[in-house]
Amino acid sequence: QVQLVESGGGLVQAGGSLRLSCAASGRTFNLYAMGWIRQAPEKDRAFVAALRWSTGSTVYADSVKGRFTISRDYAKNTVYLQMNSLKPEDTAVYYCAAGRTLLNSDLGDYWGQGTQVTVSS
Repeated sequence: QVQLVESGGGLVQAGGSLRLSCAASGRTFNLYAMGWIRQAPEKDRAFVAALRWSTGSTVYADSVKGRFTISRDYAKNTVYLQMNSLKPEDTAVYYCAAGRTLLNSDLGDYWGQGTQVTVSS
C-alpha cells in the first residue's frame, strides 16, 4: 500500500497561483507514476497531470496545459503541482494519486484525502 498526504490548497482569485504538495509513504518502491486528479462540484473525478516516477516525464490534461506544472523531489518521495493563471473552473477538490494508469490520463490506484482549491472570479 502507498499512503499519500496532500497540502497546499486554499482560496485564490482568478489569475492567481497555488502550489500543491503530496508526500508518499509506505511501499514507495512500487511507485510507477504519481499525479493529480480533481473533482469539481457535481462532476466526476478527472485527470489533471501525472509524471513517470523514474524519469520525470509528464502528461497533462488539455485543460491545464501551459498553466499547471507537475514536478517531483525524488529523494523526498514528494510530487508538486504548481498552478498558475487559475480560473474559476479550476475550483475542485484536488487529490494526489499514484498508479500506472495515470500515464494514460486515467485516475490511478491510490489517492490521498484531497485538498480544496477554490478560485474566485
